[in-house]
Amino acid sequence: MPRRGFLATVGATGVAGPALALTGSAAPAAAAEPGPAAATLPYPTVQRPFAMPGVREQDWTGALFVAEGESRFALRVGLLTAQGELVREKMTNHLWRIGPMTPDGGYKEVRVSTDDRTVLPAHLEALREVLAHPGQWSESAVADAVVKLPQLEQKHARVQEEKRTVRVRYARTVDGAGLVGAVTALDGDTTVVLELGTPWGEPASFALDGREVTGSAAGLTDSGRRGHVRLSPTEPADSAGCYASAADLTAVATGGTGTPGDAVAGLVHRLAKGQTLTFSARVAARPPQGDAPEAHDIERTLAAAEARVRGHHLTGSGPVGRAADAVRDALSLNTNYDKVNHRNYVMWGWGGGGGLFTGWDSAFDCVEAALVSHPLAVQHETDVFDAPAPPNQVPLRGPRYDQQNAGPMHAYAVWRLYTKLGDRTVLEQAYPALVTFHDLLPEWDTDRDGLLESPYFGDRVGGRGNHLGLDDSPVYADYHRIAKQGGSGDSRDNTDLTDVALNSYYALLSETLAKMARVLGRPRDAERFAAQHATVKRLLNARLWHPGKGLYLSRYLDGTWQETVTPTVFYPLFAGLATRERARVLVEEHLLNEDEFWGQYVIPSVARDDPAYCAGGPVHPDSEHFKFFERYGENSAPEQWQGAAWPPMNFTVYDGVKRYGFDDAAGRFAARSTAMYLDAWDAEGWFPESFDPEPGQRVMSSAVDTAWRTYSWSNAMAVQGLHELLSDNPWDGDPAALLFGSLGLPGTNTVDNVVLRGHTYSVSAGPHRTTLVRDGRTVFRATGARVAVRDFLLRGAGASFDITAGGPVRVEVFGTDGRPRARQVPAGRTHVDL
Repeated sequence: MPRRGFLATVGATGVAGPALALTGSAAPAAAAEPGPAAATLPYPTVQRPFAMPGVREQDWTGALFVAEGESRFALRVGLLTAQGELVREKMTNHLWRIGPMTPDGGYKEVRVSTDDRTVLPAHLEALREVLAHPGQWSESAVADAVVKLPQLEQKHARVQEEKRTVRVRYARTVDGAGLVGAVTALDGDTTVVLELGTPWGEPASFALDGREVTGSAAGLTDSGRRGHVRLSPTEPADSAGCYASAADLTAVATGGTGTPGDAVAGLVHRLAKGQTLTFSARVAARPPQGDAPEAHDIERTLAAAEARVRGHHLTGSGPVGRAADAVRDALSLNTNYDKVNHRNYVMWGWGGGGGLFTGWDSAFDCVEAALVSHPLAVQHETDVFDAPAPPNQVPLRGPRYDQQNAGPMHAYAVWRLYTKLGDRTVLEQAYPALVTFHDLLPEWDTDRDGLLESPYFGDRVGGRGNHLGLDDSPVYADYHRIAKQGGSGDSRDNTDLTDVALNSYYALLSETLAKMARVLGRPRDAERFAAQHATVKRLLNARLWHPGKGLYLSRYLDGTWQETVTPTVFYPLFAGLATRERARVLVEEHLLNEDEFWGQYVIPSVARDDPAYCAGGPVHPDSEHFKFFERYGENSAPEQWQGAAWPPMNFTVYDGVKRYGFDDAAGRFAARSTAMYLDAWDAEGWFPESFDPEPGQRVMSSAVDTAWRTYSWSNAMAVQGLHELLSDNPWDGDPAALLFGSLGLPGTNTVDNVVLRGHTYSVSAGPHRTTLVRDGRTVFRATGARVAVRDFLLRGAGASFDITAGGPVRVEVFGTDGRPRARQVPAGRTHVDL
């Protein structure tokens, strides 16, 4: 297209606001009492044509283009190593810095390097620690360090000397069908390859057109439509060609030979240090014309798009508030495209994830994504409930049934979509599948007493607790197999362990379904599920409270206790099962006890004073860097189930503590979770699956196992702090009410551009002042001390709320009528109507 026309399409900012136009899809039939007809979920699919950076597993430098009829194209930026190898996809190991970026593709920035970080400074420090304290190690460990340290030092030095790093940026056009981009070499003698092909091996044809590349392909859902793409760099390539396969292109780019063809095209550019290659690309129903914008116009567009990231998307500041930027960037990085259902979702981890995962992991992704992008969160959860049952599992659409926490957590996620969006259609689609899931669970009640026992996962390492995502938790080490009679067809047997965590999830599901049923006009369902929650609450408090220890513990059917203490002792708080006094004991005597769970890093997967805590690694009190460390290559001495801090556990414990009104403890807990997350983010640019519970253990703190560097649920750590600043109300009371402010976060923190029920909010919370802004107008201010506000409902003539103040404060409310109303509030908790 002519240059002027393209720039008019890009516009002054280069990005759309909420750039996705979205359509509906049918929900499954209801499976409970008759009620209103099921509606369709908002935003479940992406309108074509569109172009988006990323959205394919680990194509961190790539972009996806989809035309009408679902013809698909992929752009990749490959990087040549000094050894002549091409880094072109599966780039997790090579990812060095993330962001800023947004999930709608408005702007994306990453840095990738030829250094895959298989040797880190922390590895060298670990071996030096062995040699510095040989008396703490075995003779073989010392001998191993003597040999390996010089080898790894030499390898690390060589990699650093030969390292090539590039900065890749994209901005999306206003109409969503095009991108402009730039690749900047941060080291000298850098070779990059612009590759244009297809994302999943679909048939297409590509050709060179001067310095540009064109491509076309038939639609996958409508073969009568053809999509067309054009890639236009602003500088000619040093070499270019079209090849029969990506392997042929790679062979040629790395100095070999490859078969010519039209399946993929490549443009090779050699860049000096500081040099930038700019380009544009566009997808359309007709072949886009050439004459792309000039390099300076692309740079101006990219700068404007970057500026809009913080101005129009989730952002924040302060010790905790700045995690908003990290969460936004991390979830944007892991936004992928479902090639089957044609919508976006959040990739769950594993350095790739292998597509959408319908286990409990994805429920946390939904809650996190709802802070960043409502369309993404709803598309993600729509994908979960549209997903068929995996092979050899109970034929149930939606959440994975072999993980008994998947249904409860997805119910919780869907409910939080409702409390955040105010749109009941998110409930209508999910409700029938969740009712079916709930009504299958009694097959795990071995003795038919109303409480559930753990399913039997076999006598093996790697899954005895897999029914709850607690794979090798020592809680499940000694249960006994009991043959199951009847059931849903799930082939697992029963056991004799009445499980605190499983019954907490069971109760959570009942409670959440009761809330959903009330909103959906199903009173009989609501009564049934509320009664089920009450029953589990009564039974769990009667059978699973250990009066001598002051803890909820799992118990065998013969009456003996499973006495391993893990964070699951707090799960009854999350499910609303604990009595007020028992909740106080759990928080004040156990959670905040530094000998058990408290500390700079929380919360370990086993209590610090439990024999299982860090049992896999020796203690080295004289070591400068590593308290628990065995040898090079052992990256998890505080093994995942023997002490590592897990984001889902932290999220669950935080929500339980907050639910019961322990605002000070909740704030301090959220601050520690967020600090742990930011330590890894700042040091390595990673958001790992789990964290070392001992600060300074840099071998584990950023999860050096490359499969876990970009694990989506990691963001649950930081979301606690963001929810502490501003949150929907997922528990009791009006679901439209807000929670904001904090008694326990350090310093002054802000979070901006949080969208809740159609309004955009910002919060600033500090030692002397807390302010809530809605749609650009201040609606609440408290001056004099820290405050935590609950159940805040703004009215035309004022507001009502509960406030807990750290000291006397002056509270001002500005209702929708604009009139200020004020009063003094004493320290402690006060209900206010203004």
